Amino acid sequence: MSPASTTVPCVPIFPPDRRSLPRLLVLLALCAALDACHHTKKEDLNATATTIYSRAHKQILDGTFEQAAKSYESLEARFPFSNEARQGRLDIMYAYYRAHMKEQAIDAADTFIRENPTHSRVDYAYYIKGLVYFERSPNLFEKMFSVDMSQRPPSDARKSFEAFFRLVQLFPQSDYAPDARQRMIYLRNRLAEYEIHVARYYVARGAYVAALNRCKSVLEMYDGSPSERDALVLSAEAYRKLGMSDLAEQTDKVLAANYSPADLQSTEKRWWQRW
Repeated sequence: MSPASTTVPCVPIFPPDRRSLPRLLVLLALCAALDACHHTKKEDLNATATTIYSRAHKQILDGTFEQAAKSYESLEARFPFSNEARQGRLDIMYAYYRAHMKEQAIDAADTFIRENPTHSRVDYAYYIKGLVYFERSPNLFEKMFSVDMSQRPPSDARKSFEAFFRLVQLFPQSDYAPDARQRMIYLRNRLAEYEIHVARYYVARGAYVAALNRCKSVLEMYDGSPSERDALVLSAEAYRKLGMSDLAEQTDKVLAANYSPADLQSTEKRWWQRW
């Protein structure tokens, strides 16, 4: 008698519980991501200096500056002595700058200047450094509510001015020199205007000697700036408050000789609003 035939039930790997479906989907997505990562790393290991540089350059053109910076970092780490890496040391400054990675951009510029003082493109490093430190423009809300930018301490303005000054001093024929000079004028006026703001603060509080010192620095360091007129007006006022009538009258004569009554009552827009 033949043994009775038996049927083995098919047991599914995953129980037919709908609640487990999301877990399965997450697991599959994770596996796919890991696989893609593996292939990317494998491709990176096989990439040449030219390939990595081309990818970084394309990322710059696409506006993905943070990704471009990472690509340039990879290029420098893997092929430090290649021609592409040498060019990448310049390009990465721009990538950092546009990615708002301020400290990295400054470090990259300083390193390039220190290690390549005679390089034909070192002027670009000074320019990028100046741009990074350059005082930001008023934003939409500041313009809307007419915020006086002169009251903001120029924390980076001096550093920006110094970088641009080095550029135009060392490389007066540089392609970046004309723009650097224009920015220096803006920064110079910005610094002078802040000195006037501080001088007004001292006058309002009766610290007339301190106010005179601020006005003196404007007249000596920022001669020719729009703030010269305000420095003379505040100086005359401070001298009168201190009882120095002779000096006050001399200052008034300088004002009369250089400015018309209309100039002294001018309500022109501030220089930062014209920028």
